[in-house]
Amino acid sequence: MTEKALTMTIKDDYITLGQFVKHFHLIKTGGEEKAFLTTHDITVNGEKEIRRGRKLRPNDQIVIDGKNYQVCSLKA
Repeated sequence: MTEKALTMTIKDDYITLGQFVKHFHLIKTGGEEKAFLTTHDITVNGEKEIRRGRKLRPNDQIVIDGKNYQVCSLKA
C-alpha cells in the first residue's frame, strides 16, 4: 500500500524548499534550514536536493526521510 502524499497548495508560481519545510513544521526557524537540508534525505522529483532556494512548483513530488509530499496549485 502506498502512503498518500501530504499536499501543500500554493497560490503563486512556486515556493522555495526552505519555505516548504517551514510550512510543514519540520524546522522552527529559517536559520535551521541549511542544517536540516544537509542532514536529511530529501529528493525533489527523484533527484537529491539540498538547496534551500530550490523552487518547488505545482505537481513537484518531494520525499523527506521517506515521507511523501506534493505541491499543488490554487490556480484553476
